[in-house]
Amino acid sequence: MEYGVIMAGGSGTRLWPLSRQNVPKQLLPVKDGKSLLQLSFDRLLGVLPPERIYVCTAEHHRKAVLDNLPKLSESNLLGEPQARDTANAVGFPAAILHKKDPEATFAVVTADHVIEPIDVFQACLRKAFDVTRTSPKSLITFGIVPTHGHTGLGYIQRGDAFGEEQGVYHVLAFKEKPDKPTADRYVESGRFYWNSGMFVWRADSVLEQLAAHLPQSYQGLMKVAEAWGTSSQNAVLAEVYPRLPKISIDYAVMEPASQRKVVVVVEMPVNWTDVGSYPALAETLKMDEYDNAIDCEKVLTLDADGNIIICRDCNHLVSAVGVSDLIIVHTPDVTMICNQNDAQRVKDLVGKVKEKYGDKYL
Repeated sequence: MEYGVIMAGGSGTRLWPLSRQNVPKQLLPVKDGKSLLQLSFDRLLGVLPPERIYVCTAEHHRKAVLDNLPKLSESNLLGEPQARDTANAVGFPAAILHKKDPEATFAVVTADHVIEPIDVFQACLRKAFDVTRTSPKSLITFGIVPTHGHTGLGYIQRGDAFGEEQGVYHVLAFKEKPDKPTADRYVESGRFYWNSGMFVWRADSVLEQLAAHLPQSYQGLMKVAEAWGTSSQNAVLAEVYPRLPKISIDYAVMEPASQRKVVVVVEMPVNWTDVGSYPALAETLKMDEYDNAIDCEKVLTLDADGNIIICRDCNHLVSAVGVSDLIIVHTPDVTMICNQNDAQRVKDLVGKVKEKYGDKYL
């Protein structure tokens, strides 16, 4: 049987003060009034029924996620007692699904992407599921066809074609975020994709890889799966999960597995935005005639261009005069202003806020 798992555990500190501990970025409305999580769920609904869609998120976000996704069964929400990076966020549902269905194949998608057109995404997902039927040991990832040399993303280098299916290739290597000249060369070559962080694989195959490359996590997750559905489920999860090694699925599994030619990439030619910062969020907003990206009920600008202006207080007027390339975010209790070149430093600012004010504004 085929399933879908949405990873929704990010904290979204680069989108503070919109993103908070109780309302992380995946629950923020970004497009047509829908949250990133709702958009991700809707994309899967075109391929899978709601009863076969799971969400892996922080346990303390359980109620907020269930409120955000009324079609999600509570039993399909896997709450992490503590964030332990993506290797465990993937291994956790793999272990649970394998116990439920030894033949389970599942897609892993994330709750911080805007992807269009949806029908192309869904066609690529179906193609990946088809690959697992003929090649059950394959670990499949999706490569976004790049539009420019992006320095903030990792890349996938494709090799020879995999089978007869068009747009499916062996993976030669994963590349870290490059400098601009290198990124431009990648794009010009036509043999590199943006690394989407999305996957399709059989549960038993990814668990086999975790056993080989991350045995401590594998052993711990097997204990969790053994207790799942029993009276000791929550106690075992709370004891075991926080002790698992914190590491990404890319480092733990995908990179070493690619050396053994079991990793496959499905080309995904879509408009893809990883909403991890304000400039990325701006790509989902309306633009005024002066290239200001605006999500604000009342705004007035004078000789201001190229700004990102967001307000979460309908009675508040935001005005800007003679400024360019700023990020201006107003909420009922915080106003944050920075240059767009410093967008990544918002995460550092959150650390300073915590030092001075504790959790009051987080």
